[in-house]
Amino acid sequence: MHGDGATIRKILTESGDTWAVVGLSSNRSRAAYGVAQVLQRFGKRVVPVHPKAETVHGEQGYASLADIPFAVDVVDVFVNSDLAGPIADEAVAKGAKAVWFQLGVIDEAAYDRTRAAGVDMVMDRCPAIEIPLLG
Repeated sequence: MHGDGATIRKILTESGDTWAVVGLSSNRSRAAYGVAQVLQRFGKRVVPVHPKAETVHGEQGYASLADIPFAVDVVDVFVNSDLAGPIADEAVAKGAKAVWFQLGVIDEAAYDRTRAAGVDMVMDRCPAIEIPLLG
């Protein structure tokens, strides 16, 4: 796991409220669906990013980060580890303040690149687990 308590707190409370959730579709059985609901309950705007570009939880979906016509603060990544690195790079290029790789999503090189670019990053953690703990 990468991301100390201070970084987690900063991302969840200071990095902004617009979260692009990569891998979020209307499939209710996927973890991204439930995590996005939790983020919304805690005041985050959730922007679905999935090839199907579906509307999920009342928010318009986009096929890629590049297709989102507005700034995003945090990019939350729900894809296989071998696909996650390029998404982290896209997040940095888009100007995101933070990247969050979900539980089981691990790419050490992407973590190092993202941090070197000055962007906060958490890896192998879940914001739906962390955010209620902030109190």
